Amino acid sequence: MQDNPIFDLLVIGGGINGTGIACDAAGRGLSVLLAEQGDLAGATSSASSKLIHGGLRYLEYGEFRLVREALLEREVLLAKAPHIIWPLRFVLPHQMTARPAWLIRTGLFIYDYLGRNQQLPDSQGIDLRRHPAGKPLKDTIRKGFVYSDCWTDDARLVVLNAMAAAERGARIRTRTRVTAAKRVDGLWEARLTDSEDGHEETVRARLVVNTAGPWVRTVLDDVAHLPSASRVRLVKGSHLVVPRLHDGEQAYILQNVDKRIIFVLPYEGNFSLIGTTDVSFTGDPAKVAMDAAEAEYLCAAVNRYFAKPISPADVVWSYAGVRPLYDDASDNPSAVTREYVLELDLGDGAAPLLSVFGGKITTYRSLAENVMDKIRRFFPAMGQAWTWSAPLPGGDMPGASFTHLLDDLGKAYPRLEPSFLAAVARRHGTHAYRVLGDAKEAADLGADFGAALTAREIDYLVAEEWARTPEDVLWRRTKCGLHMDEAGRQAVAGYMASNRSAKSVNTPSTPQANKDSPKARSFTV
Repeated sequence: MQDNPIFDLLVIGGGINGTGIACDAAGRGLSVLLAEQGDLAGATSSASSKLIHGGLRYLEYGEFRLVREALLEREVLLAKAPHIIWPLRFVLPHQMTARPAWLIRTGLFIYDYLGRNQQLPDSQGIDLRRHPAGKPLKDTIRKGFVYSDCWTDDARLVVLNAMAAAERGARIRTRTRVTAAKRVDGLWEARLTDSEDGHEETVRARLVVNTAGPWVRTVLDDVAHLPSASRVRLVKGSHLVVPRLHDGEQAYILQNVDKRIIFVLPYEGNFSLIGTTDVSFTGDPAKVAMDAAEAEYLCAAVNRYFAKPISPADVVWSYAGVRPLYDDASDNPSAVTREYVLELDLGDGAAPLLSVFGGKITTYRSLAENVMDKIRRFFPAMGQAWTWSAPLPGGDMPGASFTHLLDDLGKAYPRLEPSFLAAVARRHGTHAYRVLGDAKEAADLGADFGAALTAREIDYLVAEEWARTPEDVLWRRTKCGLHMDEAGRQAVAGYMASNRSAKSVNTPSTPQANKDSPKARSFTV
């Protein structure tokens, strides 16, 4: 850090809320430092159902304000990042043992009404005996409904917000823990510790934003030593991935016998993503994983509807995350509010700390705006709201159309396979040109690791997107790991290790002052 500058904001946590707040604040002229103990989206924010949705089931719990906000945000986000967010049609098969048809029809009417004046089509009833969506389902399921929501790549959404923040001057520090923070002379004085080499440094900030997700209480209790009456309820949600269960691009939303709903989503072309569970969690959020009972639960839910049964033996990948929900004392984990709560600790009138409890990925942008409104009194010169209309990196597509982008890429790179260009464009949008650079043919992109992943893109992810490990590349910046065998994944690991070794030998030691730069941090040993 240069001469220990004083930051306006120190944001703790590099998930969707932390990066969203950093992005909004930097765009309003505030100086921002974001510290993330691991990788961006390394915890909950890469373990969602990957939906931008209003939350149809939240209507059952009376969360009308939240659903309305989420449906409005769905439209905003669809315009901001059309390469990683796109519409998805959901099929809701009806069984007599589940909620009555009239109740579902009423809920969908309300859902359409709350999301009125938006571009996605309204819901409708369908006859599954005749509709193509009924083909993979059991013959006994005759009636259904369809409605609209959106899909996203959750981890990439986090990274794009971090990139947008960095473009506006924010400093993004991954693999950096905030190990202590105290108020000194009207400022926060925080100790930052490198999670890999143990190096420590001290920074100062006027205000701390605690977006540590499952660790939000840890920051309050063990880092800042601040009392708080607010409690966080940790709820584990697990997902599994199996070979594709149905043709077509529609998703399914299944009503389970316990009144929970299960999504069956088309995933990465050849797979189906199934989830999620809602299980109270008390362990270490860094060590969360799907257990055998959850796998059986999800498979049983699918088997009540789909003609072709599945079992845990069919699972090719699974993941789990811990949702840090605001504890409203509900006995049912599924009924715990998904509303977010912003808690401001003013201390003695200087050096405030704002903690974020709860929230969902769909409402991260509006949450960030509400945070800015809450802290405006401390920064009266900050700019006005701006994120609602600004595309995220790569989202500035010609005609706001992914199809147009693919056409343009095909003309610019006529010797590269269309399927390869489509994969790169899905990850990067218009930044695909930055990834591909001056390549004329496939050989110009370096080693081909399969799954449309090349050495050129890995280098880009390391230099521009804070990727440090094979897991960062294969499972968060991309999902290429799902399409590779173990030999392919090891080849990626070998390439990254050799690059790190070469850089450490040929490059002078990186000054600590520059370690927030993605390129600098990428090869520091």
